Amino acid sequence: MADWRIRPASPADVEAVAELRAVVLRADLERLGRYDEKRVRQRLRDGFAPAHTRVIEVDGVFAGCVALRPAADAHWLEHFYLAPRLQGSGIGSAVLRRLLERCDRDGVPVRLDVLQGSPARRLYERHGFTCETEDAVDVFMVREPRAG
Repeated sequence: MADWRIRPASPADVEAVAELRAVVLRADLERLGRYDEKRVRQRLRDGFAPAHTRVIEVDGVFAGCVALRPAADAHWLEHFYLAPRLQGSGIGSAVLRRLLERCDRDGVPVRLDVLQGSPARRLYERHGFTCETEDAVDVFMVREPRAG
């Protein structure tokens, strides 16, 4: 596995994250008939919260991001994108494991939504997420905290 680290995001990261989102989601959104090259980036810009976002760097270079947004009943795992060239390398699993360990220590469930048919769903299922509800576009998943 490559040398990676996580750092806090800043407002200056928004364009790199928006571009990565467009690249990563394109195939799934096109398959679902929902890809719009401007909207996919603007939705990220509109909801970007640097305070809850971490940037993933590999060998010192921007490679992805993930957000963990606190809510009343859980934390929401959002904007988890990794550069396609690094997918399948173990970095995504390592990042997810680190976030889930923190949530387990805090006793907090984690929720997320993933696009129907996305290969990312298998990653989440391997880490204990189960389907709560789904519709034609999204699968909403939850993972209850695990005891230490």
